[in-house]
Amino acid sequence: MNSVFLPIFENMLSVNPEIKSLETLSFPSKLLERNLRIDFYLPPQSKNPMGLLDVLIINDGQDLQTMGFDSILGKLYRADAIRPILCVGIHAGPLRKFEYGTALTADYKGRGNLARRYMYFIVEELMPAVQLLFPDKLKNRWAFAGFSLGGLSALDISWKQGHLFNLTGIFSGSLWWRTLDKDDPDYQDEQHRIMHTQIRDGEAVPGLKFFFECGTADETEDRNKNGVIDSIDDTLDLISALTDKGYDPEQDICYYEIAGGKHDIPTWAQAMPVFLKWGFGKPAS
Repeated sequence: MNSVFLPIFENMLSVNPEIKSLETLSFPSKLLERNLRIDFYLPPQSKNPMGLLDVLIINDGQDLQTMGFDSILGKLYRADAIRPILCVGIHAGPLRKFEYGTALTADYKGRGNLARRYMYFIVEELMPAVQLLFPDKLKNRWAFAGFSLGGLSALDISWKQGHLFNLTGIFSGSLWWRTLDKDDPDYQDEQHRIMHTQIRDGEAVPGLKFFFECGTADETEDRNKNGVIDSIDDTLDLISALTDKGYDPEQDICYYEIAGGKHDIPTWAQAMPVFLKWGFGKPAS
């Protein structure tokens, strides 16, 4: 990590942080060979007298400002509905379609070919930096969330790095990600959807919990002509694969479907408080 980064951030932490992005910082990554814009959201000190924090990393962090993420957090903290969370919003870069995806393999168009490098950026650069910035303040409970392709990325990294993560949140996840075009006559859901295959063929990650959001107007595609849009079909199929692995659909998985919900930031803003209360809620909430 760039040695300049730490003193700048320590100076900002001395100003009694409230619920807002402290600043959009430039984080230098050797693995990605570029600087990333990252926002940090902290709870008010009055809600966190012990200074202990859960951590939530969020892909497509640029969307958090648009959805009014600070206001969402503010309402939840005022209602005493969630535990103190350090939220880390990573702004997507110009190679988003290549850095997000699945680390196992790129999709049929070659997108996601940098996803493995992005995964190592998260676990080898970002997470150690956050631990360095907040010594003795983290509870070692980490979550990873994202929207659309960023949601697929968050799920993929959480699954592969299950020893590091406890919770993952997928909003309108691009779970259709596949190795063969759906219009190819040889295409089969069971064989060519990358994330489903990984879960079906992999080992369950003990203790990992999953939140999925879908809107009924997320898209219009219905490749199997069963009257259910693909994003919902893909999500429910993935939940079935997780259940087959032994995850409890009541305790380990939350599926939140929004009637009329679209593939957009206002829909994800509607689902965000549900996710935060499910993943970080206090017993009274």
